[in-house]
Amino acid sequence: MACDRNPSSRASLRVGACLSLTGRFARFGRQAARGLEAWRELTDHVVLVIEDDESSLARLAAMLPVVAGRCDILLGPYSTRLMRAAGPVAADYGWLLWNHGGSGDDVEAAHPGYVVSVLTPASRYAEPFLRYLAGGRPAAGLCVTHGKGPFGEQVAAGARATAGRLGIAMLPGTPELMDFPGQWGLLCAGAFEEDVATVRRARSLPNPPDVICAVAAGVREFGLAIADARGIFGVGQWFPGTSERCDLGPAETDFLAAWAARYRSVPDYPAVQAAAAAVIATHCARLSGGTGAEALWQAALGLDGRTLFGGFKIDAAGMQVSHDATLVRWTADGPVAA
Repeated sequence: MACDRNPSSRASLRVGACLSLTGRFARFGRQAARGLEAWRELTDHVVLVIEDDESSLARLAAMLPVVAGRCDILLGPYSTRLMRAAGPVAADYGWLLWNHGGSGDDVEAAHPGYVVSVLTPASRYAEPFLRYLAGGRPAAGLCVTHGKGPFGEQVAAGARATAGRLGIAMLPGTPELMDFPGQWGLLCAGAFEEDVATVRRARSLPNPPDVICAVAAGVREFGLAIADARGIFGVGQWFPGTSERCDLGPAETDFLAAWAARYRSVPDYPAVQAAAAAVIATHCARLSGGTGAEALWQAALGLDGRTLFGGFKIDAAGMQVSHDATLVRWTADGPVAA
């Protein structure tokens, strides 16, 4: 960052981020930006600095130093792909980067001392759905498929490992999907468009799955992409009403009210996880009395608390160990907590 400041309780902190306001990741990058704007309305002495990374690795590499030079707190980009590129830059420059947009296990643990993650790691994404299956849902077995890239691979690998521990029978997972006999379940993990395509293919099979869970179904836009999403499960990082308590930053009800007043809607988890990263980062800056990477890192290592997003605690690598993924189920009126 531009300097190592010693913020007083009334000094304005400059919080910056490169976010995908346009391009491939704009669907959720814009939500993250809006989440930060709603958080700022509820927070004193904060200035936001947001630049469009255009969902581009080259643009991100060019803009990160610019944003870092204008801010005290640097938040990461949205998407595991962009965050995977941002982490090494932070380490090279000696920045502390607050990761709210990349849940890949390799991303969260790659740069101890320079990346702090608020997200449930990808390998633990499927846990709430698998606990649901293990609770007695009738299914002869579970087929796990994933899209291109490490994120989907990590979700699928974690799901298979957890399923084995829970005694859930596994079926072969193939990109084209097989037509399994009897009752069976499907879990798919990939980019939004990949999950939508997989769910459509599964539903067109002669014997479609008895139960479907898709990472993409964790956000409300899924209901616009899939005709009649009723009964489909989704997993995500947050859902309204799932925060038990909050001892850091604004309460969930206050954030939702600020969001509704501004955008006339309900946010999805990309908005709330960005706001939570800003809450944690600014709290650590006030707590440590500095904005240098070492001061912020040490404050984050010692923190164990809850925001509107849920639990926060990191291990020695910077990986999130307290926050849990959330399971939702689609109804005629939209998604509900499952």
